[in-house]
Amino acid sequence: MDDLIAYLLNNNITISSMESLTGGLFAALITSYSGVSKIYSGSLVTYSDSVKMTLGHVDPTIINKHGAISLETAQAMAENCQKLFKSDIAVSFTGNAGPDAQEAKPVGLIYTCIYIYNRYYLYEDHLVGDRSSIRETIINKTCERLVKNLGIMGI
Repeated sequence: MDDLIAYLLNNNITISSMESLTGGLFAALITSYSGVSKIYSGSLVTYSDSVKMTLGHVDPTIINKHGAISLETAQAMAENCQKLFKSDIAVSFTGNAGPDAQEAKPVGLIYTCIYIYNRYYLYEDHLVGDRSSIRETIINKTCERLVKNLGIMGI
């Protein structure tokens, strides 16, 4: 995350997040860096479906048709996050960290979306481990993907 934060700060690029299974962990990690108030707009933790729909403005049709654990929901979360926070970049996390299957979807199934300047980068991951390791792994993967998608070289 060090390289990502440095790049965002050096280029004055703002970022925000909408989190479900990560429960605000991305926000906690990014705000542990000094000076990020210049580039981090904020986070919305939408752990329940009702909060995804009411505060996160995810269309109920998307959740009813595809489930909260879906690429479609991740995309809507990121898009709405960008609109809510008026940031250059928005990231979203939705999935199942366990311990039990949800929506008939297995533990470790994670969908993320990175929204950068009107372009979506959608990801489906199948992770193994306990709740903590799944949450940490998806945040690390998302930071790596942000770096790659922003074209940060030499990392």
